[in-house]
Order: sequence, then C-alpha cells, then structure tokens
Amino acid sequence: MTRPQAILTDIEGTTSSISFVKDVLFPYARRAVPAYVREHGNHPQVRHWLNQVADEIGEDVPDEVLITTLQTWIDEDRKHTALKALQGLIWGDGYKTADFTAHMYADAAIQLKAWHAAGIPLYVYSSGSVPAQKLFFAHSDAGDLSGLVTDWFD
Repeated sequence: MTRPQAILTDIEGTTSSISFVKDVLFPYARRAVPAYVREHGNHPQVRHWLNQVADEIGEDVPDEVLITTLQTWIDEDRKHTALKALQGLIWGDGYKTADFTAHMYADAAIQLKAWHAAGIPLYVYSSGSVPAQKLFFAHSDAGDLSGLVTDWFD
C-alpha cells in the first residue's frame, strides 16, 4: 500500500460518535447558554459574538432574546459562526471543569497515533469551530490527541 501524503478527517461519525455531539455537547451548550451569557456577556469576545447574533436577527435586543435565539439555533443545529464560537467557549468551560470528555473511537485514536508516528500530516475539517475542534481532541477520552494534528479547518 502506498503511504498517504496526508490524512484529512472529520469528527462526528468519523473519529467520534455522532451521538456524543448530539446527546452531550449540544444539550450541554443549550443548558449553559443562559448562565454563560449572564456571567460573561460583558467580556469583549463574548459580546462580539452576541452582537453578531443581534445583527443576524436585525434588532437591538436584550440578552434574554439573544439567549432564546441561541437556544433555538442549537435546537435547529444551525451552522452560524457566532453560535459555533459561543458553543466552543461554553464547551471549553465544560471540558475544563471535567463535566465531560470527548468521545473518541478507540480504533480512531490508535490509527491517528500510528499515522502521526509515521510522519503523515493529520488535518481535521469539521463543521465545528477550530477552537472547538482543538478542545475536542485535547480532552478526548483517549487523552490529549491535539498534538497529533497538523492543522484544523472549519
């Protein structure tokens, strides 16, 4: 077999079960949005993304409306940049407090390590934001695999 020049992988359904994202990450973010916005809404990075949500719905609205909008978008699995960024920030808190670890198929972790050891560059392309991808690999149930990845794309 010819040695591949590079490996491009996704996360959901490839290195991890789709159910982890749908049954753990999305519900976690949905539950955490209200408290997260109330506690971090004045942080410049968070406010930037909240302002993008307000621009999208075309109104100058209170945070409570933004919270409801974000929860609706999570329910709809909307691929909006601001939502993805805010989910990544929320998930980052969840990973850091060990509320969960990212599911990684055992055979995927083994193969990713083997490709990395063989010097084959690994790339991740996923609908999740790049920061969320990095968190996922850094906090997997197979350990920190983020160092195996050459670059990330969303």
